[in-house]
Amino acid sequence: MKEKRCASVKRATRETQIELQFCLDGEGRYEVSTGIGFFDHMLQLFAQHGFFDLKLSCQGDLNVDAHHCVEDVGICLGQAIDKALGDRRGICRYGTSYVPMDESLGRAVVDLSGRPFLVFNAQFKLAKVGQFDTELVREFFQAVANNGKLTLHLDLLRSSNTHHSVEALFKAFGRALDQASSFDARVKDVLSTKGEL
Repeated sequence: MKEKRCASVKRATRETQIELQFCLDGEGRYEVSTGIGFFDHMLQLFAQHGFFDLKLSCQGDLNVDAHHCVEDVGICLGQAIDKALGDRRGICRYGTSYVPMDESLGRAVVDLSGRPFLVFNAQFKLAKVGQFDTELVREFFQAVANNGKLTLHLDLLRSSNTHHSVEALFKAFGRALDQASSFDARVKDVLSTKGEL
């Protein structure tokens, strides 16, 4: 049996202090505290629906706004994903998930290519859900893609309720990442003609 792929990341700046533990081969367990209720909820959904274990504590300058916390959590999560993947040998590499959330439909397509890139095609009806600025959804996923060294395409195919729309994207990303990071016995090295990712 393979050893579980886990990683820990700490980040301390003048804006945020973050401690994050992440396990790709988890059970969907989470302990998340960022001080941003809706963001906590989205990260919990990501962990549970991707079957990842995530423990996260973030303290930041919420007196300014949520931007630094959301972006820095994305940086840390991306770094943890990259570390947990290791040399990426034996993984499926690609993952795709469609998630319906009532009237909303989100799609995530992931390539654990080693090349960071984000295509984000989503427009939200509301600028805020609770105290969370919906423009930060893109900022979060940009940080994850850059630091996780992954290509990520996110599309909101149908949308009405903003809460449901954001939720569909976070769930779809979790499920697509789970698929892409899973092992395939047919992949003996890495899934690339280059011989490396």
